[in-house]
Amino acid sequence: MGKKFKVLLYESMHQEGTALLEEKCDVIYARSYDEKDLIDQVSDVNAVIIRTNGAVSGKLIEAAPKLKVIGRHGVGLDAIDLAAAKKKRVQVVYTPQANKESVAEHFVALALMLAKKIRLADIALRDCNWQARYELIGTELRGKTLGVLGFGRIGQQTARICHFGFGMPIVYYDPFGFPEVEKELGASQVDEKKLFKESDLISINMPLLPETKHFVNAKLLKLMKQTAFLINMARGPIWNETDIVEALKTKRIAGAGSDVYEIEPITADNPLLKLNNFVGTPHMSAHTEEAMIRMSMVARDVLCVLEGKDPEYPFLPD
Repeated sequence: MGKKFKVLLYESMHQEGTALLEEKCDVIYARSYDEKDLIDQVSDVNAVIIRTNGAVSGKLIEAAPKLKVIGRHGVGLDAIDLAAAKKKRVQVVYTPQANKESVAEHFVALALMLAKKIRLADIALRDCNWQARYELIGTELRGKTLGVLGFGRIGQQTARICHFGFGMPIVYYDPFGFPEVEKELGASQVDEKKLFKESDLISINMPLLPETKHFVNAKLLKLMKQTAFLINMARGPIWNETDIVEALKTKRIAGAGSDVYEIEPITADNPLLKLNNFVGTPHMSAHTEEAMIRMSMVARDVLCVLEGKDPEYPFLPD
């Protein structure tokens, strides 16, 4: 006999969250991320949980008459048709606090790799090139200005680590002001041009929206210090990859790093992979054991909605 609710998981998640669902729900998994295949599976589901792959489209929501809630295992909601969910009175829940520490720490790791030339040093060491210790001269983070593009939870945590750990002054660009965090960190809210001119290190933490696509482009890159580093911790399309490649090739900026790409999975012909002043990882900044457990706890809010209770982290589109 089936359980009370039916939940479709696009991908597997940590067992702690999965176990919560399995107590009260029949859990099924997506056969593929193709929209047609997904639609074929949702006619009787009460909830959908999405991670990184696939999308929850308006067509899928229309095809799921029993759908009550969409859970996002993570933060970004760009793969969910929020307008369609609102129209059909389908609640959307997510885990906004779950990965702020892991992503912020990952930014610092990439920043140190760039500043200390760690990737190049590791390659040299494996080639037994001891002379590299005299050739690869890095720079320190202490006292350098950090610019945060998008000052939400992850951006703020990144700023805390850099300010209290490395004594970095903080400037940020965001449509909203955060006076309490400004007081805590001595941070200043500035426009995007001032941020790109003044920063020695820039962290991109904006959500992907129609108005933020290619927000970072050649025009802003031309304002940067030649010694500055730029790191994308948000979504690949927020920066124009072609412009980034050109800035790195011409040494317009000292280096760049990213965990995200305009096309994912990244392809072998992506020119970023051929540049020595670029460091990257395969969209894994949130993948720590601790963060994976916290993100899987989206299961709690999914169950809350299914049981007619108020979720802890609802996302209510305007």
